[in-house]
Amino acid sequence: MSDKPTASITLADNSQCIEFTTGCPSVLHCLENQKIAVAYQCREGYCGACRATLVTGNVEYNEEPLAFVREGEILLCCCKPNGHISINLK
Repeated sequence: MSDKPTASITLADNSQCIEFTTGCPSVLHCLENQKIAVAYQCREGYCGACRATLVTGNVEYNEEPLAFVREGEILLCCCKPNGHISINLK
């Protein structure tokens, strides 16, 4: 796998921008690599503990999550950004 940046993630609360690379399996993994503390439990889209608000942009899911996801929310553990995204961590 390559570590080529393919997208970016902006944290809306502090404007921190993080490059998402092709080697990252999920947004959660990318944030953890940058030492950003994020709540999570299952890492597979079952529990919803890693729920965040998608401010702008689009994501694609590795697999459709089983946890309920409201309009404007994403599960960080099982999605990847499709281009630039801005999120609010909960």
